[in-house]
Amino acid sequence: MNADLQKRVQRYGWDKAAEFYENSWQKQLKPAHDLLIKNADVQKGEHILDIAAGTGLITFRLAELISKSGKILATDISDEMVKIGNTLSKLKNASNIQFERMDAETLTCNSNSFDLITCALGLMYFPDPDNSANEMYRVLRSGGRAVVAVWGSRKNCGWAEIFPIVDSRVKSDVCPMFFSLGESVAIKYLFENAGFKDITIEKIETKLYYASAEDACEASFEGGPVAMAYSRFDEETKITARKEYIDSIKAYKNGNGYEIPGEFVVCSGVKDEK
Repeated sequence: MNADLQKRVQRYGWDKAAEFYENSWQKQLKPAHDLLIKNADVQKGEHILDIAAGTGLITFRLAELISKSGKILATDISDEMVKIGNTLSKLKNASNIQFERMDAETLTCNSNSFDLITCALGLMYFPDPDNSANEMYRVLRSGGRAVVAVWGSRKNCGWAEIFPIVDSRVKSDVCPMFFSLGESVAIKYLFENAGFKDITIEKIETKLYYASAEDACEASFEGGPVAMAYSRFDEETKITARKEYIDSIKAYKNGNGYEIPGEFVVCSGVKDEK
């Protein structure tokens, strides 16, 4: 898929997903968020860039750690995610957080500006993640850290059939390289090529809990990256796609609900002191 087209798909797809995102994914993504924040070693007063921040699932947690003396710029490609994030900032009186729409591959930030960069489960969606890693390195201060989380290997993510199910009903792949960074140590090479040192990788297995088939389908079809494609399906296509997805996760059914296996990979690196 053309990179510009892929970005448009992501932008408007996440606009569609924004309404459902937090309720669908907050609990399911928490293990990855917990590990990312732990490995980030956040300090009071730091200036943080949170890339692909969505509605702020980790942004507001980071803000508690830096206290009012620190600042966070939270970016996302989706206008709706940014709108919700800024609304929540006002409701929470989080005056040290600003959400802005921004392309992660061409950050409109000054070089050497941030102490810490985070990206929680966003890097898989970028057409050229190498560009994003290079941009992270550029805008970090000397000695600054970058910590990212991605989904792990496809074989360890029981919900992975969502992509071929949707792709078979549209003209192009929705997320063609989604699992590539979670395979083996691929993400380490991404960080190395950007110039990071002291790189660490940690993988964790998890379970995604859903109370019903409806909840599992809402998360996968309406609260995630395939939301735009799904919104264009006619009612019959939606019904058959949901049925196929429920069949694909039937091995993980537990009572009325589902316990779907997943894997997260968290990678961190440091910009050389100079």
